[in-house]
Amino acid sequence: MAFYSQAQKDLQEQFGTTKLAERFEQTIITDELAPDLHSVFIESRDFFFLSTVNDDGEPTVSYKGGGVGIVTVVDPKTIVFPIYDGNGMFLSAGNIASSAKIGLLFIDFETPNRVRVQATARLSDDDAFASKYPGAVLIVRADVDKVFLNCGRYIHKHHRTETSKYVPDSAGAQPYASWKRIDFVQDVLPEKDKGRAEIEGGLITIEDYGAKVAAGDS
Repeated sequence: MAFYSQAQKDLQEQFGTTKLAERFEQTIITDELAPDLHSVFIESRDFFFLSTVNDDGEPTVSYKGGGVGIVTVVDPKTIVFPIYDGNGMFLSAGNIASSAKIGLLFIDFETPNRVRVQATARLSDDDAFASKYPGAVLIVRADVDKVFLNCGRYIHKHHRTETSKYVPDSAGAQPYASWKRIDFVQDVLPEKDKGRAEIEGGLITIEDYGAKVAAGDS
């Protein structure tokens, strides 16, 4: 399968970058992860951005955070990563189940540096790597289609301050999410979460939650 679509080629032609794009395809775009160039960097990350597409071709992009090594490089053609407890919408996981094609963007905001991966994914609730990710509700296993380093010149430098308190611990435990205390969702929460709001600080309004978000305490 060609790496560039016809629309991309048309724009390359318009802006005089056809030969440049072809050179990149020949030199830096590969179909597997190089151990020293891609794999080490990917496994050093504790977050990444995941893009998926639904049946109607509508895309969504999600931030996926966890501990260092949130993505495991199984071999040069295979990666796995967890799906943790979220908002119950299952946008990314549902898209993977229906269309399988995903894009992953790994960034180091301090260096800066980034790697892009395009892959074909599938979901599992009994993957062999589940034990590596306590608290995961699903595991995604993906076959690498294309990978390449990406210029970091437009990446703004940021310094990391702390790990999210919601990253599951070694036993898979994590604090109760604040949004699950919002009054209007109480009757539609999954069974495992019903009734917990009262013992986790009580009910809050959407305005209360908005204040928490604004204060960085959500």
